[in-house]
Amino acid sequence: MKNILVIGGGFAGVWSAAAAVRAARAHGVPQSELQVTVVSSGDDLVIRPRLYESDPENKRVALDRVLGPIGVRRIAATVTGIDTGTRTVDAVDRSGRTTVLSYDRLVLASGSQVVRPTIPGAQWIFDVDTLDAATALDHHVRRLPQRASTPGRFTAVVIGAGFTGLEVATELTGRLRDLAGDAADVRVVLVERADVLGPELGEGPRPHISSALSETGVEVRLGKTVERVTETEVELSDGELIPASTVIWTAGMAASPLTQYIPAERDRNGRLRVDEFLRVRGVPEVFASGDTAAAAADEGQTVMQSCQHAIPLGKFAGHNVAADVLGLELAPFTPNPYVTCLDLGSAGAVVTTGWDRIVEKTGDRGKALKQQINAEWIYPPVDDAAAILELADHGDSWSMEEVSG
Repeated sequence: MKNILVIGGGFAGVWSAAAAVRAARAHGVPQSELQVTVVSSGDDLVIRPRLYESDPENKRVALDRVLGPIGVRRIAATVTGIDTGTRTVDAVDRSGRTTVLSYDRLVLASGSQVVRPTIPGAQWIFDVDTLDAATALDHHVRRLPQRASTPGRFTAVVIGAGFTGLEVATELTGRLRDLAGDAADVRVVLVERADVLGPELGEGPRPHISSALSETGVEVRLGKTVERVTETEVELSDGELIPASTVIWTAGMAASPLTQYIPAERDRNGRLRVDEFLRVRGVPEVFASGDTAAAAADEGQTVMQSCQHAIPLGKFAGHNVAADVLGLELAPFTPNPYVTCLDLGSAGAVVTTGWDRIVEKTGDRGKALKQQINAEWIYPPVDDAAAILELADHGDSWSMEEVSG
């Protein structure tokens, strides 16, 4: 029997496993000849793009309802090491027992993580990088009305005006107002070290973003950094002191540290360099998928660390890892057309297409598409093997007309 081991239970890992099973079944290979195994520390596929919203505990899907119906074995454990020479993976299960897993081919789909700040008072800073972190923030915000009425009780400082920071800031204003009531002072202050909003989002959507921040009442501090945080106050680099009970960090992402066990070149975000089939360059029995892969996209770009790219990366990696171990033809990675769909809270959303980010939809029309993406498109089918495997086709994609129409 051949063994394909997938590390990671996020979008890339789930779709890598499903696509590998699909490829094997399409060529009549029974499960007795090819075992696909997913090792993940959690029991759920966390819908990570939605963790900026309220009630993050509900933004998940049980992995067994996706992997079980298609015959994928799941191991609940934390990977602690990878040896590409012996083709083995070390892991620790929930009882603390160490286990060694062998593989013929490996898909590293262990995702990314926020780069936490080291500034004084960092222990008071929240983030929305994981389900646990987002849940901790949600519980903290819900408890604010029970706290003593002090300056800054309903003030939040969001650090980083990139994609996540903008979504957190604009969504949080509504949540705080609902909790505080009309009589209370609500402030959300967005701090960005660059001189522009959304520096990685380009100029196209910037006027719409700026207008949305004004509409939602988010204050902006550009060209500033946070120097110090306490339980009740934030100090900026220009000396401004902001009374605040809630501080959220959204700046900086890095690939999973497990990439360091693969003897290959990595980019500045720690992602592994891969070829057109998503094989790690120089380590042909290892494939990388999702946020661990520095894969080439269209127009000379590199894929983003996002759900939008993680899903197709997973489908191609899964197809190709199965094809590789079975001696079948591999498929070069072809991403969906690049789209940015940025939630802007009560001000709607802005949708752009292409790497030059041409604005296609704003306001309520943009919001409708964002809600469709968040609530429908990114969720996998559950308890239905045929539907799961049909959607695992690496050639499956949405059309640009669905976004711009």
